[in-house]
Amino acid sequence: MFANLKPKNMFTPLEAESLILDLVEPIKNTETINLEASFHKVLAEDIASRLDFPYWDNSAMDGYAVRYEDVKHTPITLEIVEEIPAGKPPEKTLEKGQAARIFTGAMLPQGADTIVMQENTQRQKSQVIVLTSPPKKGDFVRYKGEFYQAGKPLLTAGITLKAPEIAILATTQCQQISVFRTPKVAIFSTGDELISPDKTLKIGQIIDSNQYALSAFIKSQGAIPLGVGIIPDQPEILKETILTAIQSADFVLSTGGVSVGEYDYIEQILRELGATIPISAVAIKPGKPLTVAKFANGCVYFGIPGNPVSALVTCWRFVQPALKKLSGLKENWQVDFIEAKTLNILKGAQQRETYLWGRVIFTSDGVQFTLAGGNHSSGNLINLAATNALAVVPPGKGEISPGEKVKVMLV
Repeated sequence: MFANLKPKNMFTPLEAESLILDLVEPIKNTETINLEASFHKVLAEDIASRLDFPYWDNSAMDGYAVRYEDVKHTPITLEIVEEIPAGKPPEKTLEKGQAARIFTGAMLPQGADTIVMQENTQRQKSQVIVLTSPPKKGDFVRYKGEFYQAGKPLLTAGITLKAPEIAILATTQCQQISVFRTPKVAIFSTGDELISPDKTLKIGQIIDSNQYALSAFIKSQGAIPLGVGIIPDQPEILKETILTAIQSADFVLSTGGVSVGEYDYIEQILRELGATIPISAVAIKPGKPLTVAKFANGCVYFGIPGNPVSALVTCWRFVQPALKKLSGLKENWQVDFIEAKTLNILKGAQQRETYLWGRVIFTSDGVQFTLAGGNHSSGNLINLAATNALAVVPPGKGEISPGEKVKVMLV
């Protein structure tokens, strides 16, 4: 009964992406974590700070704090009344004809309104000669609240916390952060022919690379991979595995078993378990057999091809946007495309959008795409090494000549 599935209707990649994003419901559950653990988490609530930034008027240069009125005409000699290193509060108020030696980040003394760079001065014991007038009052002064005023919005919910955001949270003393729960993705491979890398390879067997590749992909997206293992082509075991996976994860990724062969059981099992299946195939090369299903509990299932290149291309093109939306990101779920000049002939397919792997290089003449050498079979994992982009050849294009512009997906 499993081999007699109805013919599959193919969607364009753009249509498939839209359908998949419509299926995904962002995670609502939140947790409070320490700042140190917040990298790659998605912020769950808007952040404001009780502190101004900078915290007080301070110097942007090593030099001398002065009154602008005193240095409008140079050269002029000023009395040095204080030295102010960073972290030490000033002890004196600057009067007419006076200056304070000051270092980058140090707090301005009362009375000072301008910094003269030390390169524009000459020190003489307890005096300094200002050789060049500053262009304007306030030069090299970072004023309190110039970059941010306390109480105003600082960071908004729905952004990924990376190095810049974490630095901002640290400098404003936000130590406890509310973030969305990290997505969990169950991963398993199907096929009697598969073995794990630690087993002895026998004639006719294939070492499973997909679980390792997909686990690394899931981690790179800030999610948690749940490795299930290799599942044989036995309907009852597959059904039990899928049932357990959809109960423990937000997404499920399985490789193999989604084509039209006699041992491809996935789609029928998904229907038996009550899933709706809006997508069974996409007009893309590699990666045509793609089964996307949704269960009543909200779990989204991706049945992706077993060929290793197809599996990764499918994840880069369709699973990545879905994970972004699932994670709580507010916007920019779609994958990144840029335009590049190809250095090689790129051959497409008549009915499907073709994705060819290689590298983009950013040069003074613009962005260039170089096709990976060797065979571009979906089963050839070897020349996928060092790939950072996929060139996209539209259906019916035939080929794109060297020097022509091509749409490129960054990975």
